Amino acid sequence: MNERQREYFRAKLLAWKEEILRESKLTLQALQEENVNHPDLADRASSETDRAIELRARDRQRKLISKIDAALQRIEDNSYGYCEETGEPISLKRLEARPIATLSVEAQERHEKREKVYRDE
Repeated sequence: MNERQREYFRAKLLAWKEEILRESKLTLQALQEENVNHPDLADRASSETDRAIELRARDRQRKLISKIDAALQRIEDNSYGYCEETGEPISLKRLEARPIATLSVEAQERHEKREKVYRDE
């Protein structure tokens, strides 16, 4: 991977991270402002369910940020774009679709097949 490609993915990852952080701030503001005590039990239950779903989504986003940070670190140490399992380059097409990818398509497929076998047992 050349320097121009690394810079492209660095910018893409940073923009993605910034978008996630911006959405998280908006969610926190909305949750703080919506601290309404609903007199109706159904409304209260619905509100609590919505809140729980939103918090789970934010937790997934937090985990995604750590993967983005790991990808940015790999860019810094020049290991970005190489499969962690085989050491072979990950296709640019795959990185474009999933910039945090750590496995080539083939290695990911093998990993998923192994997971399925263990789940089925």
